[in-house]
Amino acid sequence: MRWIGFLSLVALSECLVTIPLTKIKSMRESLREKELLRDYLQRHPYSHAYKFLSGEGVTVQPMRNYLDLYYVGTISIGTPPQEFKVIFDTGSADLWVPSIYCSSPACVTHKAFNPPGSSTFQSTDQPFELQYASARVTGLLGYDDVRIGDLVCKSQAFGLSKTESGLSLEFVVFDGILGLAYPALALRNTTPVFDSMWNQGLISENLFAFYLSSNEKNGSVVMFGGVDPSYYRGELQWVPVSEQGYWQVTLDSISMDGKVVACADSCQAIMDSGTTLVIGPTNSILNILRNISAQNTSTGEYVVSCEAIHSLPDIVFTINGIAYPVPASAYIQRVRKGTCYPNLDSSDRTSRWVLGDIFLRLYFTVFDRANNRIGLAPAIA
Repeated sequence: MRWIGFLSLVALSECLVTIPLTKIKSMRESLREKELLRDYLQRHPYSHAYKFLSGEGVTVQPMRNYLDLYYVGTISIGTPPQEFKVIFDTGSADLWVPSIYCSSPACVTHKAFNPPGSSTFQSTDQPFELQYASARVTGLLGYDDVRIGDLVCKSQAFGLSKTESGLSLEFVVFDGILGLAYPALALRNTTPVFDSMWNQGLISENLFAFYLSSNEKNGSVVMFGGVDPSYYRGELQWVPVSEQGYWQVTLDSISMDGKVVACADSCQAIMDSGTTLVIGPTNSILNILRNISAQNTSTGEYVVSCEAIHSLPDIVFTINGIAYPVPASAYIQRVRKGTCYPNLDSSDRTSRWVLGDIFLRLYFTVFDRANNRIGLAPAIA
C-alpha cells in the first residue's frame, strides 16, 4: 500500500503544477480603516458592467473595479527573470504588468518590467487600453518568456503599462493581473497565458483549479494541468459553461430558509477569482439584505449585528440541481469589535451574478477548458 501511495504521488507531481497564493488585505478594508471609503465609493461607484469593445488601432477591454482582492501569486517575465506579484483572475484574459516607461504614481509604487534587461523580449507597436470602473491602464504589447512555477510560456504576449490612472491601482499590493478567462475576452490578436500553456504542451490536462483558504495554516493555491483531490471532500460536481467568455454558469435559484429570494426563474453567474464579494442585481441584493436585517450607514455600506451571525440563514445557490450553501460566517465580515459588514454588493448594469472568493473559499473549483465545464466540491477547512 505504501508503494501504491508513493506511485500515485509521483504520477500526480508529473501532471500538476501548483502555484502558492498569498492572502492580502483588500483595498476596501484599507480604505475603510483610513475612513476614506465613503469618498471613494461616491467618486467611483462599483460597476460590473462588462462589454468587449475594439477601437481602431486600440484594443479596449472594460473591466470591473478591483476594489476587493485577496489572493496574489508570483510569476517572472524575461531572461534573466523579473518577478511580479499578480492576481490570477478568472474574470479577465490578459496579462499585464507595469513597465519602466510608466511614471504614474501607481507604477512608482510597484515593480516595473525592464525590456532592455531581458534578452528574450520582443517589442511591438500595438497599443492596448484596459478600462476599469475606477482606473485605466494604457501601454504597448510585448512578447517574452513568462515563468509560472516550473512552467515557461515562450514568447508570451503581455501588456507593458505606460500609464496607470486611478486610486484603485495606486494602493493595491499586486503589480499586475494574469487573466484566466476564455480567449474571447483577450486583447486582439493575442493568446492568453493558459492557452499558451496548453498549446506549448506544458500541461497534461487542459484545466486549472483554485483552492482559496481563509485558514493561514492551509495555503491557498492555483494548480495547472491537473487536480489534487486532497484539497476537497467528496466528489466533484460538474456544471456546463453556459457562455464561453467569462467562466459563466446557470444558477437554478438563490434561496434562504427554504424560500427563493433571487433568481427565481434561473439566472447567469460568473465564477470570478478576481473579486472577493458576491455581487448581484440591486433588487436581489437588497432583498437578501432585508432578510438579514442589514442597516444602511452613512458610507453607503450595510452593517449587521455581529451577535446575529450565528443565527443568520445560509444563502443557498442551487446550480445544476445541487445546493451550495454559503453560511453567514462566510458572507459576513467582522472588521472590528461590534461592526460586521455583509460581503455583498450590487450592480444595476448587469443581470449576471458574480460569485467571488466568498463562494470560492468554500468550494474547490476546477475550470475545465477541455470540456467547457466547472467542477465544484466542498473545500477542506
